[in-house]
Amino acid sequence: MTEQLRARPLLLVAAAALVRSDGRLLLAQRPKGKAMAGLWEFPGGKVEAGESPQGALARELKEELGVAVVEADMQAFSFASHAYEKFHLLMPVFMIRRWEGEAEAREGQQLAWVSAAEIRSYPAPEADVPLFEQFIDWSKAGRA
Repeated sequence: MTEQLRARPLLLVAAAALVRSDGRLLLAQRPKGKAMAGLWEFPGGKVEAGESPQGALARELKEELGVAVVEADMQAFSFASHAYEKFHLLMPVFMIRRWEGEAEAREGQQLAWVSAAEIRSYPAPEADVPLFEQFIDWSKAGRA
């Protein structure tokens, strides 16, 4: 069996493309001490047993950022499927344009509201890079 086909544990993570009315997207920087520290990504987190991706995302956004979202305001945007060395990441990404509260870093991460024109200057995990490109395309299509 080739290295590419070797089974890895599956990690299911849900992520949010939180987009303000001015079209800027929220990115979170992975804090020191975590894998891929310093890289910028869509906020979100692991889907726990018994949770839906949307339910997990609502929980994670409340814990990490202090914002409240409802599942009805989550629109399927894209997904990532990426084989890292020790696990395979499957990550649905939901676009959210309505929430309650102001996003604040609650877990030591840095936050940035970035435009489509700026997003490529933020180094990201391999799985997120194509998602950044999809955000650029979405923005260019005049959906912001």
